[in-house]
Order: sequence, then structure tokens, then C-alpha cells
Amino acid sequence: QVQLVESGGGLVQAGGSLRVSCTASGRTLSSYAMGWFRQAPGKEREFVAAISWHGKNTYYAPSVKGRFAVSRDNAKNTVYLQMNSLKPEDTAVYYCAASSRVIVTNKYEYDYWGQGTQVTVSS
Repeated sequence: QVQLVESGGGLVQAGGSLRVSCTASGRTLSSYAMGWFRQAPGKEREFVAAISWHGKNTYYAPSVKGRFAVSRDNAKNTVYLQMNSLKPEDTAVYYCAASSRVIVTNKYEYDYWGQGTQVTVSS
């Protein structure tokens, strides 16, 4: 069993930056591909970014590519999402998730989820 806890969310102005983190307990994250998803009020949870277990492969949603960067530190059992040039439409609850697959964008292929952290971008 893997427990995931996100942190680092908050309120930021448009154009600003924020880094959210996801720390695991229970098992090492080095065996899992990791993903970030977000869910805005009234909308479905959508894929944001994913990273392979070794960190060599990453994948981004078109809406965040070039602005967001996913990384991981397996020694710290932590995954990060650096968000730059934030826009009001990035406002959502951000979730991290762990998958035993290689690298996936489909939320249904993730095995473990965190509780989420709120990111609010003001205009």
C-alpha cells in the first residue's frame, strides 16, 4: 500500500510560479510511474503530467507543456510539479497518483491517489 500526500498549493497571481510536492509513505516510489492530475469545480479530473519510475521519460498535457515540469527524487520518495507562467484556468485541486505501469496518462490506470492540494491563480 502506498500513501500519497500533496503539499505546496496556495494562492498565486497570474504569471507567477508555484511548486507542489507529493511525498509517499508505506512503500518506495521508485517502482512506480507517477502522475499529476487536476480537477476544477464542475469538471472532470484531467491529466497534467507524468514521469516514469526512473525519471527519464516525461509527458505533459498540451495545455501545460512548456510551462510545467514534473520531476522526482526517489531517494526522498517525492515527486514535484513546478508550475510557471500560471493562468487563472490552472486553478484546480491538484492530485498526484502512482501507477505500476510504465508511464500513463489515463487516470483509470493509476493505483494510488493523494488527497489533493488546492492551487488558485488570481487574475
